[in-house]
Amino acid sequence: MKDGTRRLTIVGGGLAGSEAAWQAAERGIEVQLYEMRPARMTPAHTGPLLGELVCSNSLGSDQIARPSGLLKEELRRLGSLLIAIADRHRLPAGSALAVDREGFAAEITATLEAHPRITIIREEVTALPEGATIIASGPLTSPALSRAIAALTGSEALYFYDAIAPIVEVDSIDFSIAFRASRYGRGEQEEGDYINCPMTEAEYRRFVEALRSAERIPLRDFERDDPHFFEACLPVEVLAARGEEALAFGPLRPVGLRDPRTGKRPFAVVQLRQDNAAGTLYNLVGFQTNLRYGEQDRVFRLIPGLEHARFVRYGSMHRNTYLNAPRLLHPTLRFQGRGDLFFAGQIAGLEGYAGNIAGGWLAGVNAARLLQGRDLVVPPPETMIGALMHYITRASADHFQPMKANFGLLPPLPRRVRGRRQRREAMARRALEALERWRLDLD
Repeated sequence: MKDGTRRLTIVGGGLAGSEAAWQAAERGIEVQLYEMRPARMTPAHTGPLLGELVCSNSLGSDQIARPSGLLKEELRRLGSLLIAIADRHRLPAGSALAVDREGFAAEITATLEAHPRITIIREEVTALPEGATIIASGPLTSPALSRAIAALTGSEALYFYDAIAPIVEVDSIDFSIAFRASRYGRGEQEEGDYINCPMTEAEYRRFVEALRSAERIPLRDFERDDPHFFEACLPVEVLAARGEEALAFGPLRPVGLRDPRTGKRPFAVVQLRQDNAAGTLYNLVGFQTNLRYGEQDRVFRLIPGLEHARFVRYGSMHRNTYLNAPRLLHPTLRFQGRGDLFFAGQIAGLEGYAGNIAGGWLAGVNAARLLQGRDLVVPPPETMIGALMHYITRASADHFQPMKANFGLLPPLPRRVRGRRQRREAMARRALEALERWRLDLD
């Protein structure tokens, strides 16, 4: 194949697009990476850096007996650029991989800018490019490109609603009430990786009532017709509306924690997680929301310890666009109706930061292989990355929603293993063994 044909266009400089660009370029492909920011911003992003995290600064658990932990370990072994950068910008967060947002995105940007085979173009793409292309434009794909994709697919893109959690300044938290601790004493820091705001039953019920009655930002006409939420990232007020105890058994569960003032387990706990390397900012874990800013300011100050908190960012909610992947994509992430087109990341129906990176890895590798005249690949279904790709492209097209890593996607073990953790550990061992065998044949 002539060198002039070994060119790849990638639309979107988020997690998936950045990973795809690196993987293709490292395999000898000339990459043009389009990112419309800062010329055109989205409702969720705050700056021009590639790979900006917008919903949380945590990439999930790092334990291989947890779905996101297994997926990240697979990506490490596959040479993921973004997971390596995340490891270098790790913040204390117990067994989770939380990162300094700005440092993480800044290194991704600098690394891709310095690559001799990657050209970054800061402009909006409004039509599908010709030639080998990866669309990784993310959940906030611009209206013009969304229309082009809809015209190609012959159907409207699906969508769900995602929400962003508020952030407060740590020195505005009342530590005569709040305390530092990790559940069951797990964590890297001696005093604990999380800040905990304990609630009595009376404080909890007052908070839930205020949350349920608070005014929300009204949906626009085209959103109001079909307002459904992605179950893995429900706004806190929607969860509260499902039942009086829903929060106490969800993000406010108090298990593994004791209030040092009483020595007893609180009725409920709001946890805050470090959001930047300096440790000056903390986000409210599980508090993605669509309340009006004034209502957030009023209601969230009912949380003990946050009465005088300074909010540097309030929560918000936005429309997210994704394809009906079972109808449109192969497990290789290749589009069924056009052989040189791939989709990756959230627009392909992958959910979670690690899942988006995994989609970028696979699309980048397969686009490079296509341009080199080689067979396309998919990791085995026993691996988390392979199971994810098989699921999103083979699920029921009539009821498809984005999917994140979970052990329910993996095939059952050949022999019964007692105990949930033991089963997961056995599945993780099998996944990593299958990945290593597959890697030997990959090149």
